[in-house]
Amino acid sequence: MRPQILIIGCGFGGLEAARAFSGSRGADVDITVVDKTNHHLFQPLLYQVATAGLSAPSIAAPIRHLFRRQPNVTTLLGEVVAIDAQARTATLKDGALLRWDHLIVAAGATHSYFGRDDWAPYAPGLKTLDDAFEIRRRVLMAFEAAELEDDAAKRAALLQFVVVGGGPTGVELAGTFAEIARHTLPGEFRRIDPRQARILLVEGGPRVLAAMPEALSERAREQLSALGVDVRLGARVTGIDADGLDVTTAAGAERLHSRCVVWAAGVAASPLGRALAEATGCTLDRAGRVVVEPDLSLPGHPRIQVIGDLAAAQSHKPGHPPRPVPGVSPGAKQMGRCAAANIRRQLRGEATQAFRYADYGNLATIGRNSAVVDLGSPAGPLRFSGYFAWLFWLFAHVYFLIGYRNRFVVLLDWAWAYWTYDRGARVVANAALPALSEASPASASRPAPRPPAG
Repeated sequence: MRPQILIIGCGFGGLEAARAFSGSRGADVDITVVDKTNHHLFQPLLYQVATAGLSAPSIAAPIRHLFRRQPNVTTLLGEVVAIDAQARTATLKDGALLRWDHLIVAAGATHSYFGRDDWAPYAPGLKTLDDAFEIRRRVLMAFEAAELEDDAAKRAALLQFVVVGGGPTGVELAGTFAEIARHTLPGEFRRIDPRQARILLVEGGPRVLAAMPEALSERAREQLSALGVDVRLGARVTGIDADGLDVTTAAGAERLHSRCVVWAAGVAASPLGRALAEATGCTLDRAGRVVVEPDLSLPGHPRIQVIGDLAAAQSHKPGHPPRPVPGVSPGAKQMGRCAAANIRRQLRGEATQAFRYADYGNLATIGRNSAVVDLGSPAGPLRFSGYFAWLFWLFAHVYFLIGYRNRFVVLLDWAWAYWTYDRGARVVANAALPALSEASPASASRPAPRPPAG
């Protein structure tokens, strides 16, 4: 039998690893790709689905369609729940066993509520299409409920939207919520003015976009404020419930009344990391990521490689100290190609090579005509913001989308939205209005805030 390669997960890393075995490079191996969904998702634009800017098919592609011209790839819809490193098998949730000779684990990441998973029902995160649909439903239905509400305090709570976390996802969501309220919805309601909605961005650290240089972080904060977003820095969340959230700042505790809270503050590795640790004895970091060797394999298990958000990987460039690899799509893609290349080396009886990450920089959009860009170049860092940064962000994301159709559709939708301020993906299937408490949120008694989490 030909060597059997099992790839768990078809995100950026898993997809790139499978594609690396196409053509003559994959002539002597059989590949099985297992994923919990039937589609590959372009996550950098997922917030556009959550904010009704794009439809789901514009940023997703069926996995089977992606591999239709790669006959050595078998695609399976399933969830891996256990791995046996000695028997070289993986167990699916339905009990089926998959045999492998080489294993690439690219299971990705999920939300982290810093030990407070009870907050999840009140503050959904954004990792999957289901998450995006739920956030979109909550945002649009909050405006609908406000149109029906006579109580001023309850209406104010419905029209106050809170995003927790000042990373790229939080910044992009907050800026787009402001655009929806200020430009998309005015004129469509008769009893409320959507422009009166308040958008709050709550960040526990001293600045937004902490991974970027301080000057660009400050520029991003200024652009958010110009859009009408109230940025709260140094504000740590201590509690979230159906009526809002409690935050603690240097000035003391504060209650924020909101019926729509979105969580963009924490990321945790896939639970499959724990299954790997039980099967192989590998080490996990604080976020649950698997600590890997320089060549992305597990210590003592050279046939198992972990890539993407699940891997606590480091870049090993000659003449430079090891540096952690950020959890971004270029890193996952490069790890996928490195894992595939090392498997081919193993099959040829050659030594594997350490992973080297090429950092192309960071991009983040704040809103219409507003973005920040931090790029590396031979002449030094290239940093700029504003309109030209927004154009750079736009064309970069279109370029990396999967499929020519998706690129064309996204460009067309963005052009239409730019000139008309319209957002066409506003259809909601489950149009349930937010539940309202009997008591006004302004007068409801609250217990004392809990200690900060995380």
